[in-house]
Amino acid sequence: MLTKKTSKNQVTLPKDIIKNFPEVEYFKVTMEENKIVLTPVKITPIPTPLTEIRKKMERLNIRSADVKEAIQWSRQKNQSE
Repeated sequence: MLTKKTSKNQVTLPKDIIKNFPEVEYFKVTMEENKIVLTPVKITPIPTPLTEIRKKMERLNIRSADVKEAIQWSRQKNQSE
């Protein structure tokens, strides 16, 4: 199969090739032995720390009231020292 590089340095991948990667949206581009190599990659968003904390709290069945109680307990303990 043949493809052409456009004036904007873009190439269209042939349908017969790309049909083998139906779920792939991104490819890593490298050069090996004077050849262009495309490797399919899956991009996953990096979760924010707060999101991860909330998920873990949900898994552990920790409620916001529990957190408030823990903070109050900690502050009381520090004041008595």
